[in-house]
Amino acid sequence: MTHAPITLAITGASGGVYGLRLLECLLGAGRPVYLLISEAGRLVLKMEADLALPGRPTDLAAALTERFAAAPGQLTVFGPKAWTAPVASGSGAPRQMVVCPCTTGTLGRIAAGSSEALIERAADVVIKERGQLILVPRETPLSEIHLENMLRLTRMGVVMLPANPGFYHRPNDLAGVVDFVIARILDRLGIEQALIPPWGAEPTDD
Repeated sequence: MTHAPITLAITGASGGVYGLRLLECLLGAGRPVYLLISEAGRLVLKMEADLALPGRPTDLAAALTERFAAAPGQLTVFGPKAWTAPVASGSGAPRQMVVCPCTTGTLGRIAAGSSEALIERAADVVIKERGQLILVPRETPLSEIHLENMLRLTRMGVVMLPANPGFYHRPNDLAGVVDFVIARILDRLGIEQALIPPWGAEPTDD
């Protein structure tokens, strides 16, 4: 069975490890991924994960394909101004998109319908085509502007899934904390996951 691609955008909010882990899980589930990374997103990954990413989209796709042992051609990376990319048009864009992590600036531009870069345009397309858009904001505290933008997008059907981990699965390390949020995203996407047990199930010691 051929799966439909999913668009994943990584922006410059703290928590780029969430985006990397989600990418790993999507590829591991056999899903084709269209990846968009902002310049600020690259900077944050360098700061927080000591991960220096290649600048050219083809080189970045090759590096991440090797890192996560993805199938050839499973991962496609687009630059911020790649206006001919499938994600930029309703006739070719995936029906599912996740922005993880999502800066409040990106969130605000999506709410305003501003498409100065491909990430915002891709999100705009998913909204207008009535697809599934999941935003994973990582900001605290939240201002009235942030909350109003979130409410506006929620009323359009966009899912707000903040990077707020739970602890009922008793995580033993940072990876377990990250996986809580990733599991919630995968659940929303309808992708089977075994990262954390469902509520009420006994946690494992792994």
